[in-house]
Amino acid sequence: MSAGTKGGYTARDIEVLEGLEPVRKRPSMYIGAVDSNGLHHLLWEIVDNSVDEHLAGECDRIVVTLHKDGCSLTVSDNGRGIPVDVHPKLKRPALEIILTTLHSGGKFSNKNYAHSGGLHGVGSSVVNALSTEMTATVHRDGHEWFQRFKAGRPTTALQKVRPFRGRGTAIFFRPDDTIFRKTTYDPAVIRERLEDMSYVHGGLTLVFNDEVRKESVEYLHPDGLLGYLAKLVGDGSKKPVTEAVFTADREDPQGKIGVVLRWTEATDEEVRSYANGIRTRGGGTHEVGLKSAIVKAVKNYLEIHNKIPKGIQLTSEDIREGLVAILSVFVPEPMFQGQTKEKLNNPEITAQVDSLVRPGLENWFNSNPNLADAIIGRMVLAARARMASRDAVLEVRRKTPATRRSTLPGKLFDCLSNRPEECELFIVEGQSAGGTAVRGRDGKTQAILPLRGKILNTESLATAKALVNQELRDLLESLGTGVGERFDMRALRYHKIILLMDADSDGNHIMTLLLCFFFRHMRELIRAGHVFLAQPPLYRIAVGKEIHYALSDADKEAYLATLPANRTPEIMRFKGLGEMPHQHLAETTLSPATRILLRVDIDAQLEADKTFDQLLGKDPSLRYELIMSEANLISEEELDI
Repeated sequence: MSAGTKGGYTARDIEVLEGLEPVRKRPSMYIGAVDSNGLHHLLWEIVDNSVDEHLAGECDRIVVTLHKDGCSLTVSDNGRGIPVDVHPKLKRPALEIILTTLHSGGKFSNKNYAHSGGLHGVGSSVVNALSTEMTATVHRDGHEWFQRFKAGRPTTALQKVRPFRGRGTAIFFRPDDTIFRKTTYDPAVIRERLEDMSYVHGGLTLVFNDEVRKESVEYLHPDGLLGYLAKLVGDGSKKPVTEAVFTADREDPQGKIGVVLRWTEATDEEVRSYANGIRTRGGGTHEVGLKSAIVKAVKNYLEIHNKIPKGIQLTSEDIREGLVAILSVFVPEPMFQGQTKEKLNNPEITAQVDSLVRPGLENWFNSNPNLADAIIGRMVLAARARMASRDAVLEVRRKTPATRRSTLPGKLFDCLSNRPEECELFIVEGQSAGGTAVRGRDGKTQAILPLRGKILNTESLATAKALVNQELRDLLESLGTGVGERFDMRALRYHKIILLMDADSDGNHIMTLLLCFFFRHMRELIRAGHVFLAQPPLYRIAVGKEIHYALSDADKEAYLATLPANRTPEIMRFKGLGEMPHQHLAETTLSPATRILLRVDIDAQLEADKTFDQLLGKDPSLRYELIMSEANLISEEELDI
């Protein structure tokens, strides 16, 4: 590309809203946390700045390099290059202002960036403030320019290094190990994020150079969102209801909207939304518009064609069960919730998405009646399964003696039997996993209680304070025993209480929190042998017609080592219980004939007490000592962070 710039982008376009705040003292205000997520957020801030150059039509290639130390990175692009001329008001180079001052940049008006993800103007300066070293190399105006920084302050003046014909910006930074708990980057996280971005920005080339593992990968997906949807559905865990895909897109002065979606046989709903190229994991107004439009379109189609099933009322959840959708919007002035940009708050985008998707989806159904019938049939099955679970709960409540139970939590999927000795309660992580477990269970003897996220840490709490938590109250109501002085083992409704969580670090954390609750507040259940841990597999390995399930990476490698050299296994890694087909969950984890359960016992009261205090107590130094003492037992490759 030429060394010139487009549109007169100079230092006069850089607006300064306020000076630098003490980011180093309160980093969580700007990056969410100083954990692994916060560490990676530094990288995304710099990458997003380069993506903004792509959105402005000035960049088509971004390179991310993880250096040999595993902690420092360089992000380079072939955009216009950060302006280096002197700001007329502040009398400092624009590059230095941008990298050392909060709320400075060229994105507060639409003159140079019609659509930007970096509107807050805090990204580069925050990364600088939280780094022990940052360097900026800029190619523009026929020269190479260079400046060095440390902890948010310049350590050298801006230097004109040499004549240079190209253009672009390269930012190198090394996070501060006195601020972050760990400064080692996860290449898998970086690769996944860059690949996702290459789909959302079809035509943008993203390169990841991993100097630690001496690997390099290039992502370029001109098919955009359609290719992204094919990737999400094509991993084998979600069988499509039909091969057809609904697409809708529009671009006008108000912004740009793109949607692709299809229904699958999965029991969960997966919607991935983006705003100006940034993943909005918390959803927002654009996602609200999409979900509302889908429900309206389906109900309108059913009403117009008189296809409403007799005796069934479809809920929004029934309609969207099994849905896989990707939504990408570009708005001139995005309003994100918080600096980490997890949620979009622009109110006008709801109606814009609705007006695109709702009529488009109705027309799609009208033009393809056979396809519409197949999808609606899928929704009816979801409604019948929901109603069957509800009826089972009502039947159990009707048959349960009043002296034994008076109420049950509404989200409990109870079993039909009222004989506690044959009844099992599976406590499951999340609504999605709960739906899978409900479909795979034996409805006569197995009940499912889904939890929403991580329960309260009850290590240092009195029982009364612990039960302020709704999830724990629901659990207590399901068990029926009462707690404390009112505890009555004879009222226990399930003689097997089984903790069923994902086989990852989050699942282990939730399991630990639940074990702590039982140990501190309902220890009688453990001593009586009623508490168990399920062992869901992490891998499904198919070798011809032979199927093997592996509980861990070590289990997988051990099994693969036994295979003859001429056998090629097909390996499926379960991302979580919600992603696992219900047949597989039933076969491996729910069925008493084939599952593995670990019974929880208390062999050493004092040792158990000490362990929970170390893991969940108020003194962080105890956790540090425990981690350091056990660190030699696990390799870095085995860590799940």
